[in-house]
Amino acid sequence: MSSVESASPAMEAPVFSKRSWQGIASLRRWLLLFLVIVQTSIATWFMKSVLPYYGGNAVEIGMLCLFAILFSWISVGFWIGVFGFFYRCRGGDPASLMRQIDAATLQQTPLTKTAILLPIYHESVERSLGGLKAVYQSVERTGQLEHFDFFILSDSRNPDIWLEEQVAWKNLCKELNAEQRIFYRRRTLNLNYKSGNVGDFLRRWGANYEYMIVLDADSLMGGDTLVNMVQLMQRNEQVGILQTSPSLLNGRSLFARVQQFGSQLYGPLFTTGLASIQLGEAAFWGHNAILRIKPFMTWCGLRKLPGRGLFSGPVMSHDFVEAAYMGRAGYEVWLEPGLGESYEESPPSLVDELMRDRRWTKGNMQHLWLMFRGSRIRLAHRAAFLNGIMSYLASPLWLGFLILSTIATTSLVLWPINYFPDPHQLFPLWPEWDPQKALILILTTFGLLFAPKFLAIADAMIQGRSKQFGGKLKMLGSVLFEIVVSALLAPIRMLSHSRYVLEALFNFTLRWAGQNRTDETGWWSAFTSHAPGMVLALSWSLFALWLQPMFFYWSLPVALPLIFAAPISVLLSKVQTGQKLRRKGWLLTPEERSGSVLVDDLEEFQEHYHIDSDWPPFIASILNPKINRFQIAMARDTKGEARLANLKALREKCLEEGADALTTVEKNRLAKDANSLRWLHEQAWRSPPESYWGRLLNPRRRARRTAL
Repeated sequence: MSSVESASPAMEAPVFSKRSWQGIASLRRWLLLFLVIVQTSIATWFMKSVLPYYGGNAVEIGMLCLFAILFSWISVGFWIGVFGFFYRCRGGDPASLMRQIDAATLQQTPLTKTAILLPIYHESVERSLGGLKAVYQSVERTGQLEHFDFFILSDSRNPDIWLEEQVAWKNLCKELNAEQRIFYRRRTLNLNYKSGNVGDFLRRWGANYEYMIVLDADSLMGGDTLVNMVQLMQRNEQVGILQTSPSLLNGRSLFARVQQFGSQLYGPLFTTGLASIQLGEAAFWGHNAILRIKPFMTWCGLRKLPGRGLFSGPVMSHDFVEAAYMGRAGYEVWLEPGLGESYEESPPSLVDELMRDRRWTKGNMQHLWLMFRGSRIRLAHRAAFLNGIMSYLASPLWLGFLILSTIATTSLVLWPINYFPDPHQLFPLWPEWDPQKALILILTTFGLLFAPKFLAIADAMIQGRSKQFGGKLKMLGSVLFEIVVSALLAPIRMLSHSRYVLEALFNFTLRWAGQNRTDETGWWSAFTSHAPGMVLALSWSLFALWLQPMFFYWSLPVALPLIFAAPISVLLSKVQTGQKLRRKGWLLTPEERSGSVLVDDLEEFQEHYHIDSDWPPFIASILNPKINRFQIAMARDTKGEARLANLKALREKCLEEGADALTTVEKNRLAKDANSLRWLHEQAWRSPPESYWGRLLNPRRRARRTAL
């Protein structure tokens, strides 16, 4: 990998005053806090009047506490949506970063050297490099390509994957004439997950760049957006991280299409509201963002957690922590909803999403340590930690509320009634649930949950975006369908997230299911994933039916989705169903309605992607002459007598018994050694026809090699 030229210094004299946004942020946060407290207090008081003993025993006190926490969580989301709707009706937040400078001045801002990073780990080579190519071509169309270099940072350990990555990278460089602009680096030692991979880049090449833009394997970003991000950083030297708001796209299954429709329609509302509260103390989501390299290297190094169990070892969810450290160093972190053409992809199925959430839950629970023990971290970033924690902790709190509700109902039906719960009361109390008030409270809660979605519909109509979602009627129908699906998925996610939180806090793992790696979920995978929840929900529902019919009816909205979790999971994973709805104009997104050059470039790459070989990558690196020569150039010469002796034994084993006789570790050792690849290539082509390698090489292939 050749060296790259040093970056020019960033422009001085930022045009945006830190003092001007901090007062605005403080006022908005106090307003949000006031609204949430008032709303939650009224709802909790109303909840108290619903309970049989009016909060007069331990179970009901527990219910009231859990209700207050959960309702305040819902209230925050409601008011964030309202704030977003308000500012979008005004044409955007006047305090946002992009509104501080006019478009003409921004376009005249010179760029500086910027690195675009693509960290990958056992990803689809076709998708990840196809996305990088689409981003590259989009930047090229802006005429500013000379300011950007691209780095593929691989942590892949499977030789059939990383050998394919290297060949695909070579072909991509050749196709785009980008040998001095797209670079590939694979770490030989995996430490600290994605943050360690980025850290490895920074130690080697960070000093050569002013900024880095971090992508995910499924990211897509437009060239104009990337250029604007650099220009905004140039104009605001106190900004350490600038985060875009990625939308979902490219969904094929019904599950992915529901997710991306919600992201595209509701996302602008919520991100505008969230950004209006956070302003210069926003969170970092780990990708589709630009970072100022020098302060990031100086202040954002992640030490291992010093506690025990969960709170020990490397930080798993690094992004929120890096934003907090950047803020602690005096730099600003901004979320800018006005930056468009920023995309990622949804997991294709519920099973895949829950497996991802399992990793995220553990990482977010680690933030409990930093939230309470982190020194000099700003209150806004501690609130961001709490927001991430509550994304998963809300599920066991909800489950706890359901358990206490069951205990309260059981005690009222089966146990002797206590007419004098307060020893000082003069008159008896006749405990009884108030179903009318309970219904009002439930409807109010649902109203807070779903009101922002209907505000998003109004926003789309006001902004003239309804046609991009298939028209007003189909947009409304798609929203109703999304609400039904969300209601079905909520109890399933609740039970799964509750389990993940317990696993994380107690630092152990319960293996309930296998992993689905395909677009569609099979019946066996669905049942093994959801069987415990299905059995638990069925038992709870039958118990409720036996206990009291009214309680049984009350349990059905939670119990039925859990009982039918497997069929729901299988149905939602169907690609054919998702595509059928798309053809009929349901769950449409603007990119599907109006087209997208980024998506077209990605699809073209995937349609024509191939590696010129008839064999798997490891075997091709031995047998294919062109690929063998390239992989030899990428490999190294091993040193040391013991290592050379070990490699010699592995080479002979591979030659005599074939590649299938080797473990992944053994294949890695051979594939990384230039002499082993060279020796195996020569010996394999000399093998007799009846040998393992000879059977792979028919006369036609031998003739082809001679021609090469």
